Amino acid sequence: MRFTGKRVFVTGAAAGIGEATVQLFREEGANVVGVDIAEAPGIGHCDVSDPSSVTAAMKAAIEELGGLDILANVAGVNWFSKIDDITLDLWNRHLAVNLTGPMLVTQAALPHLRASKGNIVTVGSISGLQGQPYNSSYCASKAGLIMFMKALAVELAVDGIRVNLVCPGGVDTAMSTNALSNVKGDIDFSHFPKMMGVLPGMMAPIKIAEALAHLASDAASTTTGASLVVDNGTLWS
Repeated sequence: MRFTGKRVFVTGAAAGIGEATVQLFREEGANVVGVDIAEAPGIGHCDVSDPSSVTAAMKAAIEELGGLDILANVAGVNWFSKIDDITLDLWNRHLAVNLTGPMLVTQAALPHLRASKGNIVTVGSISGLQGQPYNSSYCASKAGLIMFMKALAVELAVDGIRVNLVCPGGVDTAMSTNALSNVKGDIDFSHFPKMMGVLPGMMAPIKIAEALAHLASDAASTTTGASLVVDNGTLWS
């Protein structure tokens, strides 16, 4: 029960890593508000790329929770595409959800996290650490997110706010399953073994939720600015 009485806000909570994160924090005693652009039972609405939606969702969460101790930025999108076929809309959507979204949500949460000396955990990706074929827009958005959060870790340390990321490899979610559906034409699959870990299979979302929970817990009280890689050994070298 690491989070008894803690107040937690989770984006991307309708499915996948976000859903697992909500469940884990609740099982360990936290009061959690989960939001998503998709509808799901018990999940509030929030489009993280829309400032007014973020403001409204955070206001409602604070009214329900009475404050905030932990922000979990989980919402994300990913569509693979060859560079020749990337549209400006596709590019901008990756940046809007994966990079601008966490910025907007973090801004909205900051007054409440300053009051509680809380902390921020964010889902990055090994795609922000490793070049991947047909995935350049997602890689760019996640690389920017990693450095954004690392910069905040330095800036917010004076406020007693810790800022950390988990960088997953392949996770068994609908987003991962559907990511290649956007690619046009032939795909050179010889690149893909470089994206696989030395441990077999895709990871369950709960494995990433557990890593987020560790970084948000008192066990990581001296950890900030970290990018915890959880990837079945993809980046072992």
